[in-house]
Parts: sequence; C-alpha cells; structure tokens
Amino acid sequence: MIETQLPSQQQDLSHDLTAALFGSRAATFHHPWKRLFGSAPFAYQEGLTHEERIRLSYERLRLVNDAIDDPLAFAGHPAALSAMHEWAGVVDAGMATCASIHYNLFLGSLLDHDHDDRDLTEYVHMSRIGTFLCTELAHGNDAAQLETTCTFDRDTGGFILNTPTPGACKWMPNTSSLGGAKSAVVAARLLVDGRDLGVFLFLTPLSDAHGTPLPGIEIRRLPQTASSPVDHCATSFQHVPLPYTALLQGEHGRLTRDGRFTSNLGSPRKRFLRSIGRVTMGKLCMSAYSLGTTRHALTVAVRHAHNRHTSGMTSGQKVPLFAHRSHHAPLLEATATAYAATLLQRSVTRQWADAAGGDPEQCERLIAVTKGWITWQARTIMTECRERCGAQGLILANGIAGQLAANEGTITAEGDNKVIWVKAAGEMLLGGFTPQPVSDTPPGQRMIEDPRYLQDLLGDIERIWHERARARLRAGRAPSPLARWNATVTPALELVDAHAHRLAGQALSDSADQAGTAQTRQLLTDLHRLFALRRIAAHSGDLLAQGRITADQVQQLPDAVDNVVAALEPHALTLVAGFDVPEELLDSHPMLHTAPAADLVPA
Repeated sequence: MIETQLPSQQQDLSHDLTAALFGSRAATFHHPWKRLFGSAPFAYQEGLTHEERIRLSYERLRLVNDAIDDPLAFAGHPAALSAMHEWAGVVDAGMATCASIHYNLFLGSLLDHDHDDRDLTEYVHMSRIGTFLCTELAHGNDAAQLETTCTFDRDTGGFILNTPTPGACKWMPNTSSLGGAKSAVVAARLLVDGRDLGVFLFLTPLSDAHGTPLPGIEIRRLPQTASSPVDHCATSFQHVPLPYTALLQGEHGRLTRDGRFTSNLGSPRKRFLRSIGRVTMGKLCMSAYSLGTTRHALTVAVRHAHNRHTSGMTSGQKVPLFAHRSHHAPLLEATATAYAATLLQRSVTRQWADAAGGDPEQCERLIAVTKGWITWQARTIMTECRERCGAQGLILANGIAGQLAANEGTITAEGDNKVIWVKAAGEMLLGGFTPQPVSDTPPGQRMIEDPRYLQDLLGDIERIWHERARARLRAGRAPSPLARWNATVTPALELVDAHAHRLAGQALSDSADQAGTAQTRQLLTDLHRLFALRRIAAHSGDLLAQGRITADQVQQLPDAVDNVVAALEPHALTLVAGFDVPEELLDSHPMLHTAPAADLVPA
C-alpha cells in the first residue's frame, strides 16, 4: 500500500475530527464494531457464488451476536443499534441486512410489546434467527391495507394464520432454510367473530432446526436482486395454527383468552402503526448504514486520488490525480456533505432516544426526512467516488461498487424514500412545521462567507418552498383531491429537501462552534461553507428575487465556492482520516496498493 501517513500535527487534527463526528461515547458504541469488522473473518472473499455469500453472511451474523454482551439491551438502545449499522454494511451488506432485521425489527418488536412471560433465549443465543413479515406482494407502502389474516379460534383459544390471496403473500423477507431455524413476527389482520380489529403482529415459527418449513408454511426463493446478497423469499400461510401467546399485545391492543378486546387507541390505523413501530427505528438504521458506506467510499477515493499519478500541465510532469481541481472539487463537496449527514444522524438519534414515552410523531417525521435525504446523498456520493476511481472503482474488492448497489436497498427499505417524503410533506404543510423567521439584518450588510448568514439563507430556501407549496394547496378549486395534491406535491417535496439541508447544515455549524481547537473549528467551518454555498448557488435566483441576497453576492458565489475548495484541498487526507475507517479494511483494497489489481487476484 502506498503510504498516506499523516504528519503528527495532522494526525492530532484527524483525531479531533473523529471526536466531533463520533462523540464522547465512541469507545462504547463505535470502537468495538470498528475492531470487529476490521478483523480477518470479515475480509472480502473473492469469487464466491451468490449462495455462498448468503451463507457467509449468516456465519458472520453469529459472530456479531457473539460480540454483543446483552442482545436484548442492544436491541432496545437506539444509539447502539445505529452505531452497529454504520460499520456493518461496509464489510457485508447481506449480514448487515439480516442483523438489522433480527435485532431491530424482530427482537425490537418483541421488546416493544408485552414480553415479561415470553422466553426469548433461543433468539438471544441465535439458535433461531428472527425475521419480520409485513410487506405483501400487493401491499408495500400501503401496508395498512394488507390482507393476511389471523383469526381467533374459540375452540382452541389460539389463532389461525392464513394467506387468503396470492397478492397477500409476504414479499421478500429472508425466510429460506439458509442460516438455520427461523421465526418471524408476522403482520396480519386480527379477526374475532368476524370483526376486523386491525393489523397486529404474531410470533410465528417458520422452520425446524434444519431450516425445513413447518406444516402449512410455503416459502419460495425469489430471483436474485442487484442489492445486498440476502435470501429473499415469498412466504405464504395455509391455515397455520398458532397458540394464544403468538399475539404481540400492548396498551394499543389486548385480547383476553375468552375473546374480549380492549385498546387505548380507537383507530385501527393507529393500532397498526403502533404495532410496527420498529419500522421508524429501522429508518434510522438504514440512514446509519448508508453513512458508513459513504464515509468508506470517500476514504478510498481520496486516498486513491493521492496515490495515483497522472500528467501535469508541463511535459514529463506527473502529479497526483487529486492535484486537479476537476478531480478534488467534487470529492471535497461530497466530504462536506458526509460530515453534515453524519452530524445530522447524531442529532436525530439523540432526539429519538429522548422521545421515548412522549409524543414521537414529530420525531418520526424527522427520521423519515433524514432517512430519505441521507440514503439519496449516499447514492450520489458513492457514484461520484466510483467514477473518480475509474475502472478500479468497479472491482468489488475495492469496496465501492458493491456497496453502491446495496445502497439501493436502503433507499427502498423501511419505507420507499419518495413515499415517506410525500407523507412528511403533507404533514409539514398541514400544521406540522413552522419556517424559520426572516433575519432582520439586510443582506447587503452581511458577508457571503459568514456561517450564520449562510444558515439564514438555507432557512430562506426552506421558507420559499413552503410558501410556494402552501400557495398551490390553497389555489383555486381542483377537480379532485388528487388533482389538488398533484398541483402541490412538487414544491412540497422541494420543501422537505430544503428542510433536510438546513438541518444538516445546522448540525455541521453547531459542531464547528463546539470544536475544541482553532484548527478543527476552521476545518469544520470551511466544510459548512462549502456545503451551504453549493446549496445556495443552486437557489440563488429565488433568493435574489426574494431580496434575501444581493446581485453582487450572487456574482461572488462561484469565487466563494472555489476559494473554500482551495482552502480544504491540502487537508483532504486529514478530513477522510476523521472518518476513522479501519486500516485493516483499507489495506485489503487492491487499488490502494502499488501493484495492479489484476496481480493481486489469483488466477
């Protein structure tokens, strides 16, 4: 590997940046995963078939479980769960997916319902792997309309789980025989004496100790996806008997053994959302997953660009790829976004942990907005990194192309991004959001490089799109509610995007203000400037028309962006060192070695 060892002063600075990104509890939540996933059992293995990769993912999943002192406490801790996802996806997307399902969706759902009398030992020891069956072939983002039924059987005191139509089969969970015995929490309509009480979860064994499906359970493997290597399946139930204890109960819904139902929620939809509440934490896990793969891709791309030399501007001159502005500018812009996204994730995770026991609706919307923004930004950044690495970026062992493909799964998982943003947009327009107040200071009296002015301008962009969307919503008499919303949704989605950008910028600006040293503060401030200036430049016409920026400032924007890129360029290796990607992992990537990649793979 070509050395990219930083001078001692730069090492100290990178450690300060790491502390800013990972917080005071990094040793508890992050360092153990960094060590584990940098170890030999998680190294990339060349030449495996799809089936072999899935089997390896389950082997590694059990290594993960061995590393957790208390899986139940882990499943109940948002910061711990989120942290694991930031490191897992880089080394094994399939393992990370199965871990997310087992710990968050499965164990987390059991913990969120009455469980004092439930023996969870086999799931804690992973003698049975848990999965989560909610989405159906005919019902994805409209899962509240799912058709699977679980009927109370007065004769036995238990339930009958059934898939009534082909469209009601549970779609894509990892229910195959690979990985061993499995159980699921299955979302189904609770029917009592012909009355539909809404969707609840039912603990359902799927297979025996050998992975063979139990009677009445039909599991069919689905074609291979382009995303993470997971044993995706279609799963159906043919009048499967379940015991009374299968029903996951809580204040939102309880059924006595003689069939009497009580609930503190009058709406079946609210009972459904409460039952599948772990999907919200799943969104937080998905954004964490994407963050880890994004930071890793940037580290690889920036190191490669310093290692790889190309022609300079004079005959016979060789310079690193990174010396060229056309190469380093997009990578530095992506680095600024990765810092902002990581710090936004930290803020949202803290808010979610603090929301426990209160009214979580606003925080749930914030998580949905954050999940969509971060996973989409991850796609953009990893695409840039892949391209900046040329053909080397296509080699799976170099750790970018495969993770880019797997990120497509995070964009869809736990709620398709566009759909959850449409929901968030509607809530923000109907009283769930108040824009930031307009600054009293005239723009002509402010410097375009001032971080507070830049944050105010991000707030102005947010307010402009809020006003546009509200005007569309109130304008005229639309022929139908759908037509009215169709006229509104485009600016409404721009509002959500602007909201995410402002929050991410604020998180980065706050981190700069809190930095312990002047050098760290300067670097974080410059990252914030670059992040905000690029966003403001894209909306300068609106800001000028609204009187929030002057014509002179609009003309200053290109130079301001270029100046901050030039200021950050010498510190690029320090900035990505702050991501703290394990050196053992970086050492395994062929393109970060002097030898051609082809020479590093056995024939």
